Amino acid sequence: MKYVYLLAVLCLSLLVGGSAFAASGHYTLGVEGIKVASLPPEGFHWRMYNVLYTADRMNDKSGNETGDFKASVYALANRFVYMSDIKILGANLGMDVVVPLVYTNISMNPVFDENRFGLGDISMDPILLSWHGERWDGALALGGYFPTGEYDRNKPASPGKGFWTGMASLGGTIYLDEEKSWSVSALARYQVHSERRDSNGFAPGDHFHVEWGIGKRFLDIFEVGIAGYNLWQVAPDRGRGATNDREQINGIGPEISVAIPAWQTHISLRSLWEYDNRNASQGNTTVLTITKSF
Repeated sequence: MKYVYLLAVLCLSLLVGGSAFAASGHYTLGVEGIKVASLPPEGFHWRMYNVLYTADRMNDKSGNETGDFKASVYALANRFVYMSDIKILGANLGMDVVVPLVYTNISMNPVFDENRFGLGDISMDPILLSWHGERWDGALALGGYFPTGEYDRNKPASPGKGFWTGMASLGGTIYLDEEKSWSVSALARYQVHSERRDSNGFAPGDHFHVEWGIGKRFLDIFEVGIAGYNLWQVAPDRGRGATNDREQINGIGPEISVAIPAWQTHISLRSLWEYDNRNASQGNTTVLTITKSF
């Protein structure tokens, strides 16, 4: 039983979080949705993400369900964005920081049932570049994640992941009509990870993922559409215990949002269902986002 427990802990520490807390990677898939590649205008902006991920399925490398698995993860993440009037290559220069609080409840019967709450790994993009054309937006970001959250390799529900991540992002939004009521947007990100703390040299493989959205605006304040995400592990894990089994995560679902101009506030709600995940959990990601501009 001891070896079964250790194996389960190792697997879950690599896989838990599925897409809301992208398996071995850091980035939380599905948090941006429609117009994912459109950054805000000049000024200071506060964005609060409420992310709930639930799953009752763990998939192997072929997409088949394995074990009696359940997970429920809630994150409250505050993102602070500043876009300046400084121009670089025609783009506004900005920066952001994201501070998450994470509650995780996971179980794999009959091995264990565990829950933990705490500060997650803080992320920062010291370089944000934002372009705005007549019928298009563009975005580029360089940053990463810091292992600020508590991590214990024997506690798969740890709020931190125990390693550093560097991330580059590039994407754009195209408006299909002069009124900019129809939009198509996609943002690609590449993650590179360091060795995991206290793992005898283990490091997750690189991840490439895309978030996308198609939206229609009504009455200048309402917007509805479809959002989704797709992730591929593009390099094998490294170090002790590494295999060539790679993660693949896919999700899609509806989104609705409303703008409140008098309060300079924007509220969005989306719920994305996962399908055909490989080497990861499979469930649902629901995100309520509130953005306030100053």
